[in-house]
Amino acid sequence: MKATSLTPLQRLKIPPYWLLAIAAGLVAIYMTLSWKAGDEAQLGMSVLFWLAVGSLLWGKRQELNLESEVVPSIAGALVIGFVLWYSAHISGLRLTNENVQRLAPLLRLLPFISVVGVALLASGFKGFKQYWQEVTILFFLGGPATIASFIPDISPITAIFSAFMLHYMGFQVYLYDKVFINLPDGGVKVYHGCSGMEAMTYVLGLSVICLIMFPISRRKQYFVPIMALVVGFVVNSFRVALMAVLANAQNMEAFKYWHEGEGSLVFGMISVMVFGVFYWLLLRLEDTSSPETEEA
Repeated sequence: MKATSLTPLQRLKIPPYWLLAIAAGLVAIYMTLSWKAGDEAQLGMSVLFWLAVGSLLWGKRQELNLESEVVPSIAGALVIGFVLWYSAHISGLRLTNENVQRLAPLLRLLPFISVVGVALLASGFKGFKQYWQEVTILFFLGGPATIASFIPDISPITAIFSAFMLHYMGFQVYLYDKVFINLPDGGVKVYHGCSGMEAMTYVLGLSVICLIMFPISRRKQYFVPIMALVVGFVVNSFRVALMAVLANAQNMEAFKYWHEGEGSLVFGMISVMVFGVFYWLLLRLEDTSSPETEEA
């Protein structure tokens, strides 16, 4: 019996530098589109997520099986072709606020779709599992925000919690129609964009990066995403409370800064730092408990 091997039409091997060039081009396209859409928060988070993915791939670059077959290669090429077509479609539009809101869900999924296409092109269906970490990370870059756009608005919950905090800080606060936080001389309405859902999805994505790159024991892992959502929600609620206080003080310049200007990004950084400290403490706890576990 004579052993047979796959023919060139059945087996494809794309040089690594071509795969790198394709991936780099897709990253550049996505970052450009995010910048053009004025999505600064997403742009900043994207850098962190892409760095995490690049670090993981670099660490296992010698172990990757870069060999695909015809069918998965065609599938990967079609996926990448869709990303390029959609990117060209977006770039040809005038990105008004209405268009950005309409395109945001699928636009934020482009990194996830792109990595699926490149993985299929590089290693096929059989080798796809090599990239589960990278695929998971890039799904959580835009996936939760896309899913959140289809769930009920949590603005009333945010308004109630923010009003609760203001009440216990000594302010005379009234909650009207579930979303209006009124103080004696002014107030705010909590819209969907200020509900904190976006902050929650960003910190949730960060928690996934931490769990993949700095793993902890399984019994602690389930608590981490929950804590990420809580941190994002609570920090944003403090931001809403600050907006109400500034509106009450008739300080519109400060209100605009913290609501629309660079100040709006500060609270996102605070959420990241608070969660970072939390996860660092978990890692320290893991290190101190390891020797006792080994001795037992």
